[in-house]
Amino acid sequence: MRKIVLTFGLISGAILAAMMFATMPFHDEIGFDRGEIIGYTTMVLAGLLIFFGVRSFRDNVAGGTVSFVRAFAVGIQIGGVAAVCYVAAWQIIQHKVSPDFMEKYQAHMLAKAKADGATEQQLAAQKADMEKFARMYKNPVMNVAMTFMEPVPVALLISLVSAGVLSRKKKEGLLANTPARAT
Repeated sequence: MRKIVLTFGLISGAILAAMMFATMPFHDEIGFDRGEIIGYTTMVLAGLLIFFGVRSFRDNVAGGTVSFVRAFAVGIQIGGVAAVCYVAAWQIIQHKVSPDFMEKYQAHMLAKAKADGATEQQLAAQKADMEKFARMYKNPVMNVAMTFMEPVPVALLISLVSAGVLSRKKKEGLLANTPARAT
């Protein structure tokens, strides 16, 4: 099981990291809103490897049958490996490629609120909240935890669906293998 989890998890993580490294240099042109769409679309596509990993486990390790719980456990482990790769890639990007990301994000959110008709009081409150968030985000533990929480819900959902679709119970004894009789 470990080989399947690592293989499919690392491939999924490599897809996530590669897309992040490919798009971040062009983030100013892509924009935050489209960047979010690209990011979550990539997470779903990379998450398909959870499905294939669970299927590989079922067919190659578990003898063609796997319970829902076991399939879910394999899927969430694959998603966990991919999420660790995602977090590692983001840490490199944030510190080396785009160290001003938080400032750009704050400016974007304030401009968006202003365009949506926020009052000066609302803008001031949002700015204070964003500055508090930025201070919290500078804490490495909080940064990693918050980044980890981006791909985890996608991996959780795909693991649940994959476990539901791919789980099979063993057929009971000889009766399962005998053809039905016509009466």
